[in-house]
Amino acid sequence: MNAATEALIVIDVQNDFCPGGALAVAGGDEIIGRINALMGDFATVVLTQDWHPATHASFAANHPGAAAFSLTQMPYGPQVLWPTHCVQGTVGAAFHSALRTDPAQLIVRKGFRPEIDSYSAFFENDQTTPTGLEGYLRSRGVTSATFVGLATDYCVAYSALDAARLGFKATVLMGACRAIDLNGSLAEAETKLRAAGVTLEA
Repeated sequence: MNAATEALIVIDVQNDFCPGGALAVAGGDEIIGRINALMGDFATVVLTQDWHPATHASFAANHPGAAAFSLTQMPYGPQVLWPTHCVQGTVGAAFHSALRTDPAQLIVRKGFRPEIDSYSAFFENDQTTPTGLEGYLRSRGVTSATFVGLATDYCVAYSALDAARLGFKATVLMGACRAIDLNGSLAEAETKLRAAGVTLEA
């Protein structure tokens, strides 16, 4: 068992991000066994869940003529337009059936505001609207967080970067993550993570 000050943050292990899903990450289901095994090593376990309304502004389908994976400008900055995914209450938004959910003390749902996307477990993409996770971790006495899940170069990376920015010791277990790797996004994310002082482990 790790120290009580360490938390495991499991990012978006949901059906739509696993093979067969609407925004599938290659090999996304391959990491579940390791994640399940890790849960017993941490006193604090948090799961995050992408939880979009069907009208979400980040869906290409809600921008007539726009192609999935194209880039648009939102009031908070550049935004990738994604295929419709993780719509509230759908099978795609549910956690993968192989993922252990009972050990989690908190589930953070993100991306539920229709006008703004939310990659990070800590903030919406405007980098100012909080999810409440920071306060929860601090109230539990957590000072370091280990991140696993989907996808390495988006929601995992954004979460770890925010954790480091907030003063938590952040670690990403790369072997317990899988990446989308859109136009070199994985290499870019790794560079940013290292520069921010995030520890990358196998």
